Parts: sequence; C-alpha cells; structure tokens
Amino acid sequence: MSSSQSSSKSSSKSSSPTLTATPTTSREVRLAARPTGEPTPADFELVTTDIPEPAEGQILVRNTWMSVDPYMRGRMNDAPSYIPPFALGAALEGSAVGEVVASRAEHVPVGATVSHFLGWREYAVVDAATATVIDTTLAPAPAYLGPLGTTGLTAYAALTRTAPVREGDVVFISAAAGAVGSVAGQLARELGASLVIGSAGGPAKTKKLLDTFGYDAAIDYRQGGIPEQLAQAAPDGIDVYLDSVGGDHLEAAIGAIRTGGRIALVGAISGYNTTTPTPGPSNLFRAATHEATLRGMLVSSHFDLFPEWIGKATGLLDDGTLRTEQTVVEGIEQASDAFLGVLRGANTGKMLVRLAPATAPAPTP
Repeated sequence: MSSSQSSSKSSSKSSSPTLTATPTTSREVRLAARPTGEPTPADFELVTTDIPEPAEGQILVRNTWMSVDPYMRGRMNDAPSYIPPFALGAALEGSAVGEVVASRAEHVPVGATVSHFLGWREYAVVDAATATVIDTTLAPAPAYLGPLGTTGLTAYAALTRTAPVREGDVVFISAAAGAVGSVAGQLARELGASLVIGSAGGPAKTKKLLDTFGYDAAIDYRQGGIPEQLAQAAPDGIDVYLDSVGGDHLEAAIGAIRTGGRIALVGAISGYNTTTPTPGPSNLFRAATHEATLRGMLVSSHFDLFPEWIGKATGLLDDGTLRTEQTVVEGIEQASDAFLGVLRGANTGKMLVRLAPATAPAPTP
C-alpha cells in the first residue's frame, strides 16, 4: 500500500514554472457516512466534481501532497469539539501543499507553492488569506506537512511550552515512530534530555526508534507490560511524557512520573474508535501526590511559534541532526486507505498521499 522515504533537501525552486491548461473537473473524497467504531472504506466516497473559477482574493491550487492525521477521526463524529465536524456528503478537509495554477490575489502569484487546509481533493479553490506561500529551497514541499508543518510544531510546542524539557530530564514519548513522536524524541535530546524512551508497535518500529530516530530505549507495546518495560528503561522514573495514545500508556506514565513531572496531553488515539466512554487512568491521584502537571494541548494555540520552529527545524534538517521519514501512498483514490492505515499504526513517520491529477489536453491552436 505504501512506501517509506527519508526526507532530503531540495536543490532549488524552479524560477519559471511550466504551466499547463487546467482541467475542468477534479476528484475529491467525501464523507459518505459517520463511522460507528472503526471507519471502513464504505464511509468514504470518491466523487468527480467541476472546478469553480476563483473569485477575487482566491487562488486555484493543484494539490500535489496531502496529509492524513489521527485527529480527523474525531471530526467524523457529529459531536461538539474544538473543531467543527466534517459535513456528510461534503469533501473532507486537511493540510495540503500544491502549486497555484490560477490567481486573483496579487500577493500569491501563479507558480507559487502554497500550504493550505483544503486537502482530500486534487484541485482546491482557496481564499488566498488562508494559504501560506512556502519556500521549497529550504526543504521539499512535503516537509511542510511533516517536520515543518503542524506535526513538527506539535512536538516543539509540547516539549518547550506544554511539558517543557529541562536539562537532564528523562523523557517518554508514545507513538514514537509516528509523525509527531519521531520528531519529538530527537527534539527532546536537543533540549537537554539525558534519557529518551519511545513506545511503538512491533520490532521493526522499535528498531527504527533506536537506529534512526536516536532513542535510547524502545518499548514494544504489542508485547504488553508497558509499566514493566518502562520501569526497566527508566528505573528511577520519568520527568516528561508526551501522550498521543492515552489509555494504558497514560496510566503507565503517571505510574512512573517523578515529583514535579510534566505530561503533555496531545492525543488519545487508543480511544478514537471506541463506541463507549473510555475509562480514565486508575492511578490519577498519583499525579497529585507527585505534584505532576497534566496539561492539554491544541497545536492551533501555538501557531505563533511557527516562524521560530521553522527557523530551528530547517537548520536541523539541513545538517542531518533531525532525521525524518514519510510513508507515501499514491493517488487520491488511496487516500481513505491511507487514513485507515494511520489509525491502525501502518505508518512510520508522516503518512502522506501524493496526488497526481490528470492534466488537461493542450488547447487547440
């Protein structure tokens, strides 16, 4: 279904992009039904639709890459949350990058590469004010959906603001081979951690944590006994935990937290497909007795850190300090499968869909 790729720096941006005639139709993925429990392919619909003309202040973007992320599962439920639910029968949304092929906004020219939030479609008409022109001389375009996008920013904000890492800390990261975790482990080291422990599923991923992403110790949660494995890796306890899983991982982290420890509550993927309320940790009072902090985090509250993070991250990527990987799926027709794969832990690093919409025939002279 997919292939893993290591990120690499692009050489230069084309100064005179070659433009082709724009097709009149585009394919997009719509939410056909609200899932009960784990989503299935029947909950999605691939539809061909007409491409509208951009209005004043809008741009038409040929999407080249799109992101699929665990948080999207929550938007498929018709329930109040920090972000509105997806509408039934409408195209899904998510981060994407692409080339501007038509523009009615002076500050975003044709040929620019932009990031925006109208993924899950091959062509998108985007309000220019909501798009960001990206510099592909600093890093390849897909990097702006991974280490230079909200996933990289999540790791940075979590470990500098929400649960700040201090010199000599012992740090535990869940979903450590995923998009956020693979960056977070390396960042914890840069911030001064003395020991970095990651949790992932299966021997291939735990080996990747040690060999590629620089973790000191790796826990295979599929082997069970997370508290026991964590105690073996950190016999004196942990100071910081970045939680993307919830459930047994959060309970194990609370059980190992040292006095004054910090926990960043970033996600809880273990409960995203449950159909009944998920029980909380049975040892929550231990956080009180150890004066630990459990703090929730939404990356959208930390967008002010983007310039700072991109400045740091591009340097780390350039000198090879920050190593990243992508799991790439080809074609919009595979986008729903890619999303289901993320929920099942099929990805190493960032899960991306490469879009290659058909080009229109050359206009008749």
